Amino acid sequence: MKVLETYEIESEGVPAEVAIVEEPHEYVRIYELRHTRLREATTVAINYLKEKIIEGVNIKVSEILDPREGERVKQRLVAKAHEIVRAELSGLTDDEERIIVGRLSQEMLGLGELELILADENLEELVVNSSREPVWVYHKRHGWLKSNIYVPTEEQIHNYSSIIGRRVGRQITNLSPLLDANLGTGDRVNATLFPISTHGNTITIRKFAKDPWTISNLITNGTITPDAAALIWLAMQYEMSMIVGGGTGSGKTSMLNSLLIFTPPNQRVITIEDTRELVLPEFLNWVPMSTRQPNPEGRGGVEMLDLMVNSLRMRPDRIVLGEIRRQREAEVLFEAVHTGHSVYGTLHADDASQVKQRLINPPISLPEMLVGSLQLILVQYRQRRTGVRRTYEIAELLQTNDGASLNIVYKLDAREDKLRKVGDLLRISNDLMLHTGMTQKEIFEDMKGKQTVLEAMVDKQIMKVNDVGRVIAGYYLDKDSVVGLAEKGQIVKLLLE
Repeated sequence: MKVLETYEIESEGVPAEVAIVEEPHEYVRIYELRHTRLREATTVAINYLKEKIIEGVNIKVSEILDPREGERVKQRLVAKAHEIVRAELSGLTDDEERIIVGRLSQEMLGLGELELILADENLEELVVNSSREPVWVYHKRHGWLKSNIYVPTEEQIHNYSSIIGRRVGRQITNLSPLLDANLGTGDRVNATLFPISTHGNTITIRKFAKDPWTISNLITNGTITPDAAALIWLAMQYEMSMIVGGGTGSGKTSMLNSLLIFTPPNQRVITIEDTRELVLPEFLNWVPMSTRQPNPEGRGGVEMLDLMVNSLRMRPDRIVLGEIRRQREAEVLFEAVHTGHSVYGTLHADDASQVKQRLINPPISLPEMLVGSLQLILVQYRQRRTGVRRTYEIAELLQTNDGASLNIVYKLDAREDKLRKVGDLLRISNDLMLHTGMTQKEIFEDMKGKQTVLEAMVDKQIMKVNDVGRVIAGYYLDKDSVVGLAEKGQIVKLLLE
């Protein structure tokens, strides 16, 4: 056995060590979770303590079913657990008490041993394929790994899926065997039940960073360059509509989330998603909306199209669609452009040309003239060999007599791992000159100022969504002052006021 890496993690006060190892005769590396295993006698004691806690806390059914009560129920349960553990298991050290209470909390309100894995910030994905297979994880540095953790029974996997569903007011049953939901941390969950998944019940959890990615993060890790980000900021400021394309796991949603922070704070944003992923600064005029699956009788479902149509009655300035999938959704989204709204969304496509082709061909099949109302396409890319995510292309859609053509402005040089400017702005420059009276020189100077602010935020490590949002909002209030602070290296003063 060869140990490649070890590090510590902790969840609910329960510590553990992770080791990434290579085992002889194994085709993939092993994600080995090493933590204190409970003796059989201790397990029996914990089962007894669970019953005592349930008797002592007196949780109502309405509280269990109400996802908004989750945190208060947890606080009451943990407080009672400490009280009962001290009374029933005298002589424990503070660390031992904390570990036992943590294990009780994980098993009674969480996903048991899986909670430890979910606490690992180095993971992007956690997958339960069935009770017969070990849990698989996707590691940021090592790719897919097989763990040493099993969920013991199919019933337990079903139970975990039900716990996740209850937290967001959804159900997974034999009549409704598919579940899309979010954990309280923002992590996205998909679950299926046998026999829909023929090997057994499954859970797939895509982990998201506790702090959402911001444009500062993306510039720091090389996903996008400051000058390209400044171009997108300019387009966002002047309400130009945009689609973010890319393959699975390319970072489309993270990129869209980071760009929406460029929204002026005096505008209203409506976001529509199947499961909540977008996180905007708390001071923005933002209404997040999510779809709802129908109940087992087929009633009560709310689809993206319903929310799209409803959002037009909410006086939005900007409408954001989590993912464009169907013709009717795309039609309503593009019609919103013609009624004076800016629209943004994501689409599965590998380059700007493919984004356009997907929009004008089945199953979406929009008229090409309608697609021409979109100003920008940004495409994300994931390098399969190294796992890094990069902005692959930024393109303008030019309106022509026949419909729309593409003007590639930025393109990734994969060999040099560099996003390069390969074309001049045409439509954006013309639109700005027509609608704002800006000259080419003023457009260039505006982008240089924005680039200076972005580079200053990166230099001063301003990464959190609310902090980045405050700098952007400050720019809209007093552009010259903020650019001046950025040039002097004093951008952090905006966060101290």
